[in-house]
Amino acid sequence: MTADTQPEIVRTVDDLRSHITRWRAGGDTIGLVPTMGALHEGHLSLVRAARAQASKVVATLFVNPTQFGKNEDLGTYPRDEVRDRGMLAQGHVDVLFAPGVEQMYGPDDSTRIDVGELGACLDGEFRPGFFVGVATVVAKLLLQSLPDVAFFGEKDFQQLQVIRRMVSDLHIPVEICGVPTLREADGLALSSRNAYLTPEERRVAPTLYRVLNSIADVAGADGDLFKAVDEGTSELLSAGFASVDYLTVRNAATFQPVTTRRDLDGQPGRVLGAAKLGRARLIDNVGL
Repeated sequence: MTADTQPEIVRTVDDLRSHITRWRAGGDTIGLVPTMGALHEGHLSLVRAARAQASKVVATLFVNPTQFGKNEDLGTYPRDEVRDRGMLAQGHVDVLFAPGVEQMYGPDDSTRIDVGELGACLDGEFRPGFFVGVATVVAKLLLQSLPDVAFFGEKDFQQLQVIRRMVSDLHIPVEICGVPTLREADGLALSSRNAYLTPEERRVAPTLYRVLNSIADVAGADGDLFKAVDEGTSELLSAGFASVDYLTVRNAATFQPVTTRRDLDGQPGRVLGAAKLGRARLIDNVGL
């Protein structure tokens, strides 16, 4: 496949599985990169990771309605399949699976997957039902394609952990690989929703990353995390963010709150934040 070769588009599960069966018979390994489109360099970093670990790469493009809340941006979420397919050609993707809603959710579809407490906190609290929608659609995509490994960005760290929990609990035979967040030069995490930012909001947006790093520094020094979070919230609001959903330090595996570095007992931690800036809701995280 050359850099300008467009990946083949398949629309149905049967067609996708035909490709997978043929590849398996030939001894290929399969890497899966699920996306909702509106692709950027962060998505291509997932594709590159997949290409490095698998001989065949499938990317998916599906704006999943079950993970959008009543007042969220399902109707306005950016969609441009032609552009996205062209970007995937740069990463040498073999097949683009781009199903319609009717293919993913039949008329009598009723099964949903709830991972429990891990999906109920933080984004699960501020976006009720979000992780049920995520876990359900990712389970479908994994079972439809049965890859050896699937790739997800660490920017959506809680989502990554929800998917890992779901795969473990349901014994789905796939490795879940987290790929480090790709950032702009000023630290802003790449995101499809960055397109919503005005020029002034774009100037303000990297404040979230700076605040998370400041809290991480305090956590690393076993300082006062309550004070650090309060100061970080004030800094975001002063910079121009409309509201702060959360700033928090959590155990990276269990998502239990961390009040001092000692709470981690040597386990990895994560500083996570979500805040609204204009039309965009920005999320980000840094590791401890």
